[in-house]
Amino acid sequence: MDANANAPTRARSHRRGTFCTIVPPHVLDKLSHAEDASLADLARRTLEHDALQRTRRRITTVRGIPAARAAAPSDKPERTIYDAHRKTSLPGKKVRGEGDQASGDDSVNRAYDGLGATFELFLKAYGRRSIDDSGLPLNASVHYSEDYNNAFWDGEQMVFGDGDGEVFLDFTIPVDVMAHELTHGVTQYTANLEYFGQSGALNESMSDVFGSLVKQHVLGHSAEEADWLIGAGLLTDRVTGVALRSMKAPGTAYDDDVLGKDPQPGTMDDYVRTSRDNGGVHINSGIPNHAFYLAATALGGNAWERAGQIWFDVLTGGDLASDAEFADFAHLTVAAAHARYGEGEEQTAVQEAWAGVGITDLRARVGAR
Repeated sequence: MDANANAPTRARSHRRGTFCTIVPPHVLDKLSHAEDASLADLARRTLEHDALQRTRRRITTVRGIPAARAAAPSDKPERTIYDAHRKTSLPGKKVRGEGDQASGDDSVNRAYDGLGATFELFLKAYGRRSIDDSGLPLNASVHYSEDYNNAFWDGEQMVFGDGDGEVFLDFTIPVDVMAHELTHGVTQYTANLEYFGQSGALNESMSDVFGSLVKQHVLGHSAEEADWLIGAGLLTDRVTGVALRSMKAPGTAYDDDVLGKDPQPGTMDDYVRTSRDNGGVHINSGIPNHAFYLAATALGGNAWERAGQIWFDVLTGGDLASDAEFADFAHLTVAAAHARYGEGEEQTAVQEAWAGVGITDLRARVGAR
């Protein structure tokens, strides 16, 4: 089914993108209370900037979906990288276009390669041509603001901060950070999951899932070889931690005297009820993240193939409501596994994965798509 064939309100909502950042507010909030005044100040500045951007996204009507192109979308990406020169005016100065030679700036080259790697996975694995499946150009700005501790998708393009060098390094370093943020764009053009509560956590989880799959695809790692970390390589040596999140073991990515302890739950038993972070979208995403990890490792091989295909089918299939909860998504993944692969190990693996995180009684919904 066409993802745009449902209610008219869903089609209209594609015109408004969500402001999504890779570093969760709860991490920056903890950092803003650090004894080191310089670290605390940088975190507060980032929090204030992000809060302002979120407000602007809520009250400003954006340009909307570009008109359909006359020609069929290309199998090649159309990338443009800009340098914001540590300012907040976007996009900045163009520094590399599609097919241009590599720049002398590593951030520019990493952004260019990361956009390409994300385009390649979605095309080769799922036949999707760019974020909107119509060849949408991929734009990114690097060196955004001064010591900005985040990266974000603003509904139209990618933006990367340089990090402060004390806690966070350059946000173009982990390719899964790029892919995570671009997947928010894919979600924007398909299920358009509301960014609050469980639907918001699913929105975040979809980005972690495909962010991890892009990294695995680049590295040629199987499900067994993958580290299942989001943002590995982003934290400096002074931080006691390995990444922002772990899909394999939610709650273990960091345990630091400045950043605090990773609060992600791995099962519904530890679901966090909070009014902060849009109802804990960056926290409770650990639950569907872990379900995907369990399904992918049970099936083995390349996770972007069977497990990734099932998740992609649900995201883009048109049956996933924008306000879906975890159980709704779980039912659809079991049904999608059955629809694509029949009654076999794929359906069983998905069903057992959700049971492993505390979401059960899925058999009755098989075939109910």
